[in-house]
Amino acid sequence: MLVIAVIILLWPAPRVPAAAPLAGGPELIARGAYVAAAADCVACHTVEGGREYAGGRAFKLPFGTIYAPNITPDPQTGIGNWTDGEFLRAVHRGVGRDGRQLYPAFPYTSYSQMTSEDALAVKAYLFSLPPVRNQAPPNDLAFPFDQRRLMRFWNILFMPGERFEADPSQPAEWNRGAYLATALGHCGECHTPRNFLYGLSGKALSGETIQGWTAWNITSDSEHGIGSWSEDELVSYFRDGFAAGRGVASGPMKEAVDYSLSKLTPEDRRALAVYLKTVAPVRSGPVPADPPQVARDGDPAKTSGGESNALGRQVFDGACASCHARTGEGLQTPLAALRGLRSVADPAGLNVMQIVLHGGEARGYPGHAFMPAFRRAYTDSEIAATTNYVIAHFGGQKGSVTPEDVGRARGN
Repeated sequence: MLVIAVIILLWPAPRVPAAAPLAGGPELIARGAYVAAAADCVACHTVEGGREYAGGRAFKLPFGTIYAPNITPDPQTGIGNWTDGEFLRAVHRGVGRDGRQLYPAFPYTSYSQMTSEDALAVKAYLFSLPPVRNQAPPNDLAFPFDQRRLMRFWNILFMPGERFEADPSQPAEWNRGAYLATALGHCGECHTPRNFLYGLSGKALSGETIQGWTAWNITSDSEHGIGSWSEDELVSYFRDGFAAGRGVASGPMKEAVDYSLSKLTPEDRRALAVYLKTVAPVRSGPVPADPPQVARDGDPAKTSGGESNALGRQVFDGACASCHARTGEGLQTPLAALRGLRSVADPAGLNVMQIVLHGGEARGYPGHAFMPAFRRAYTDSEIAATTNYVIAHFGGQKGSVTPEDVGRARGN
């Protein structure tokens, strides 16, 4: 093993691949803009309140913090001096212009399946943007994760390293959806379990916890995944971040909707839904609660969930019931409905806790809803109690959120 490790560490970086020239002009830039949206580039490479694609956004991972780089065409702090071949090497192989390995917070394991034509269209689009001079902070990683050469070994284990190939046994719509989900949208980077080396290692799209949020099981399992969702419900969720009876997109998923999925053509959203409905089912994760278990009139005497949690019930009645109602059906807008949602049936309660802490917002059909952030209004104990009350009252589960969990999530 020592000999193998030495070989990996001393092995030279992959050579810059030759890139076939593409026809330029507005058509190529427009194609690149669309592919960049489908690949959700702006969400990761833009800090809140900052210039688009100028980098600096922090990603807090189990082994440290990685900062997204500037990918505007600034020659000093961005990618203004990158050649087509260097850009392809970064996208397909995870190797930067200087030959150093990139970290997989940049989802090159998925982008490696992107066609060269799409990748170079993205480069043309990025180079059409105004350059922004902004140097991202250096990564802050613990040893040995700060040793970039070790990433070569990681890539051998976890990187597919090949372009997407259509399945001739499937229709064109299914293949388009597969390309959007795997190569561009990189759904598995959030929704597939990872091992202790941060490699994708579990059943594809069966759910994972990332950045303090739960990315749900999106396999075709009818109870744990999206098997019971119709294609129209999935399309609605991709377009608006909302599907009646299914919930509202929040956290990282809301970013994916706002910056990527909502920008797709109707045909591409449909193709993505068609593909996801065929992903092999996996029985993993919480099961949405049965709505009838909550009394329609909200009378605590007729419900079994959480009424012994006096603190949680007190906060909910004072701060939440005016929008969500004690029945969980929502007042004024169906966007406020809680009954039957997967998030309120999850004993871990991560997503409910995050939404209570940091709030949220939804726009589009069927209107506009705003959830205020309560992190400054209530203590860790009060937010933990409220989260557990919601889980018990509307999900029929025993929540396990502690004040310590809330304290850790405050900074996310």
